[in-house]
Amino acid sequence: MLTEQLNAPVPGGTGRYTAELLPALAKTAPDGWSVTTAATARADRVIRVPRRVLVALWERGLPPGLGPHVHAPTPLAPLPGAVVTVHDVVPWTHPETLTPRGVAWHRKVISRAAREARALVVPTQAVASQLAECVRVEVPVHVVPNGVTRLVSASRPDDLPPSYVLAVGTIEPRKGFGLLVRATERLRVPLVVVGPQGWGDVDLRAPHVTLLGRVSDERLASVLAGATVLAAPSLAEGFGLPVLEAMAAGVPVVHSDDPALVEVAGGAGTVVRRGDLASLTEGLRAVLADPGHTVSAGRTRAGEFTWEKTAEGVWAAHAARAD
Repeated sequence: MLTEQLNAPVPGGTGRYTAELLPALAKTAPDGWSVTTAATARADRVIRVPRRVLVALWERGLPPGLGPHVHAPTPLAPLPGAVVTVHDVVPWTHPETLTPRGVAWHRKVISRAAREARALVVPTQAVASQLAECVRVEVPVHVVPNGVTRLVSASRPDDLPPSYVLAVGTIEPRKGFGLLVRATERLRVPLVVVGPQGWGDVDLRAPHVTLLGRVSDERLASVLAGATVLAAPSLAEGFGLPVLEAMAAGVPVVHSDDPALVEVAGGAGTVVRRGDLASLTEGLRAVLADPGHTVSAGRTRAGEFTWEKTAEGVWAAHAARAD
């Protein structure tokens, strides 16, 4: 398994996917199979070239030989013959939320994977459908939902307000956090944001906003325990792990009507219109007034997703390939 995303300056959600999938694959490996990691650092098999050089080689279709059974957990490595996870189609559906270079690069590598991989893995049917509309897909596509890490803490944070809206994710344009700052300001409720600063110069600083940056799972569990509601106002997602992490922790969720978020939440959250300040404000207002009404449904929904199920789906994609 390629684990290069774990070496990225901002691993993001795909880094979490890589880190969670790796032990689950090892735990669920079929008889006769084992998992070996490969990357430019911190891997069983170290690829001895600089990370930037390796990315350039992959971009040009000139990867090092890694054997016949490779899982690429991101399109960073569209290796011919590999099974590749494609997390979203944002470069086509919402190119304005990425840099022009990022759009061109992701379109190139995802298109190559759709032609040359032995199979693709996508996290939702929404992504599968959108991918088919955006790219000529010439390989089998397996819909394999992500798992959810249960972040449960017995203690609430003592350095945060007694009640607050929480947002989790890399701070970048497509997350919709700027709109969330305005909505929470209207509601006069504190906003806590967990996640590293990404690209796009998104400035969330405001008197009612607390920016925690990247935190440990232990800290995130505590922050979730103190949250009144999690807000996910994204313009585009492929899955939306924070939505399920919040539901698993008993925190109600307000999320946008992005198709993948609607699919993942399964009716257990409060849906608001993407990019609509009034809709987001009213959705938050309703949940803040009655924060318990979706908690039971959310816990039930989150219980349907495990990383072991994800790993079994990935193994099935490889087994189909090996037939």
